[in-house]
Amino acid sequence: MKSPAERAIGTAIAEIISEYAEQGIHRTGTDVDNQSADWLMQRIEMLDVSATDTAFEFQRLQPITTRLLIGDSVILGEPLYDCHYTDGSGITGSIGELGSNADIGVIMALPFDAAPNVRLLYKARKAAQHKAIVVVTDSQLPEEGAALLNAEDFTAPFGPPVLQVANKHWIAIQAAIRVRLQVGLVLHCEYVKATARNVEAKIKGSRPELAPIVVMTPRSGWWVNASERGGGIACFLEIMRAVKSSRPIRDVIFTANTGHELGHTGLSLFLENNPALIKNAHIWMHLGANFAAKFSPQVRLQYSDDESVASLEPWLKQNGLTPSAVTPIGQRPLGEARNVFDGQGRFVSILGGNGLFHHPADRWPAAVDLNVTTKWVTAFVQLAVAEAGISNS
Repeated sequence: MKSPAERAIGTAIAEIISEYAEQGIHRTGTDVDNQSADWLMQRIEMLDVSATDTAFEFQRLQPITTRLLIGDSVILGEPLYDCHYTDGSGITGSIGELGSNADIGVIMALPFDAAPNVRLLYKARKAAQHKAIVVVTDSQLPEEGAALLNAEDFTAPFGPPVLQVANKHWIAIQAAIRVRLQVGLVLHCEYVKATARNVEAKIKGSRPELAPIVVMTPRSGWWVNASERGGGIACFLEIMRAVKSSRPIRDVIFTANTGHELGHTGLSLFLENNPALIKNAHIWMHLGANFAAKFSPQVRLQYSDDESVASLEPWLKQNGLTPSAVTPIGQRPLGEARNVFDGQGRFVSILGGNGLFHHPADRWPAAVDLNVTTKWVTAFVQLAVAEAGISNS
């Protein structure tokens, strides 16, 4: 039976994730993204903590016509956000497997940066060996929609046009490949001026001369992102609530960054504005993707050092938690923790896999395991309160 405290935190987490997911598609710099920033700031203010935002202007990609034409069939898709694009007329040519001599190369890929076929795609884009490329989602979900790849090179796009389409079209595309059919591809997009915002807050400790703790989570993504981003945002707010009540010794800095799917652009801005913080922080807590997922979550923990491991261990034991994987210390971590690793900072990081990763079917409540999410959130809340109360003097 759950304790009253467990029920209370579970209710709070459910409320946060459901509100976030109901907002719509959270792509960086869109109306939904900015409305979501307003909502998060209001949520922070409800905890009696002052919220601020840092805005930045950028050129947001606006798809216009994005489709593959096979005979009389029209296959709609989504652009890769860091490639080059066609005009409104598009291109026509033969279709074949990636690496063939076809005009339009085709590959099936998972939406993970480290997936083998994603690396093959990257090499093909660099080599510009096709006039265009079609990426078919490596997912057999019955629901329409493509699981999209992140745009790691959004600020420096390269290579031919790349269209991403749902798995349901794979059979038709294979049939076209077998006979080297002439197909049409239109990937017509434009850049529009947009504004995106990081949301930040700070809870002051009684000894501000001590190194601060930084709690960070991304808040943007390709779709609704209920289980991908919702757990991190709920944990972010629950840590804030608990730290505020604990009267911490150390300052605790909170940053919820947009631009995750576009090469961590929001976090990059935060680090540019706070250049000494990576090394000077007592520890960074990275609340990453998917640890709220119900389908194939495979929760992974990442640490900078043995001391960071030891800091979280008692809270894992208390909540009966065991990760599916742990990134070896010294290996470059996944997600935003990599930015801290590159800057030689200390960190504890949580993220995971997700059977609905980057897919429009990642919605509340079906995609979220609330019971397990509550345990992970509780453990990280306990870690934050403990670290904020350590003086090391």
